Amino acid sequence: QVQLVESGGGLVQAGGSLSLSCAASGLVFTDYVMGWFRQAPGKDREFVASISWSGSGTNYPDSVKGRFTISRDNAKRTVWLQLNSLKPEDTAVYYCAAGRVFGSASWDPKRYNYWGQGTQVTVSS
Repeated sequence: QVQLVESGGGLVQAGGSLSLSCAASGLVFTDYVMGWFRQAPGKDREFVASISWSGSGTNYPDSVKGRFTISRDNAKRTVWLQLNSLKPEDTAVYYCAAGRVFGSASWDPKRYNYWGQGTQVTVSS
């Protein structure tokens, strides 16, 4: 049984930082691109970051580029998302996902096979 378990969310003031982690089990971790998505109330799920199986390739949308950093440790079967310079509009539930996707399609949530339960990030102004 595949499990992705996120942790590290919380409440932070604007300009602050948080580090999210996602521990994977039940899958061959190196077979999967790992992604982070977020969803705010009343909005669609939004791509935040992805990382290739080796960790050598990453993708970010312009909205978070330069502020968020994704990384992975295949030996620990864990992926992290470092969130810096947080803004109130970053408030959302953040989800970890695993998928066999090409880098150019890693923004598409439909390409991912497995999802975590999500962790809440709230940024106060």
